[in-house]
Amino acid sequence: MNTSPETAASRGPLDDRTGYDEAFLGEIVPLPVPGNGIPTIVLPYTHFTVVHRPDRRFAASTAVCIDGSKLVENVDRQDDWNLDPRIPANQQAGQAIYADNDLDRGHLVRRLDPVWGTVDKANKANADTFHFTNAAPQQNTFNQGKKLWLGLENFLLDHAAKFDRKLSVFTGPVLHDSDPPYRGIQVPLRFWKVAAFMQDGNLASTAYILDQSPDLSRDRERAMAGAKAGPPPLGPFRTFQVPVADIAEVTGLDLGPLPDVDLMPPVRAPGDRWHRLESYDDIMMRN
Repeated sequence: MNTSPETAASRGPLDDRTGYDEAFLGEIVPLPVPGNGIPTIVLPYTHFTVVHRPDRRFAASTAVCIDGSKLVENVDRQDDWNLDPRIPANQQAGQAIYADNDLDRGHLVRRLDPVWGTVDKANKANADTFHFTNAAPQQNTFNQGKKLWLGLENFLLDHAAKFDRKLSVFTGPVLHDSDPPYRGIQVPLRFWKVAAFMQDGNLASTAYILDQSPDLSRDRERAMAGAKAGPPPLGPFRTFQVPVADIAEVTGLDLGPLPDVDLMPPVRAPGDRWHRLESYDDIMMRN
């Protein structure tokens, strides 16, 4: 008998999952949690953790440890998405929001990032990334901005290879009160990412925003009317490097020491704070 993802059990018990390691880099980098008293549920998986917001049914943040020297290759991708059995189904954005439309289930923790260590651990991590708690709707159009976003961890691992092959990466949707409603769920329009690593023996960080906000300047009323019947009119993917402090501000998350070790050079004017990326060569890191 076929079982829909909405009612399917997880691939197995998750009680043994230990999740994100705050001391993974040799410096303590705490799990990002909301600092404004918003209730969350901490869900550990294999090599990563989701800080889940049941009121929005999406993650407030995710945190993954990546050991670039121990990555396991050729792990099969199986698009078999499941609800997390540790929390009620009505607190998760399941298959219903992705059915019969052009929305992708966008991984927050990238599938390959936690896939390292023993083969057993790697397979568990691969499967764990296919929980709906680790997803949020994204436009299915593939463009340069999306390509940049999906490859950021590879670029940062290559950078870290000069110093240390480990990364801690934090990702999530920007959950804003103005996010458009769709099928009873508010769909986030922006996503954020902060990478932490050791450089010359010191903790360092960089931050990024993926923006898929629609361009409503020409016909706002028509676009929002369409959002009521169908998915929000998402715009093209635009990727920016931003100050880590801005991520803390727009998300309300406590990012611990990371704003103070940001490698993005100081900006000269407010209009220059968000630096749009056209390629990885545009990423700015202080030496």
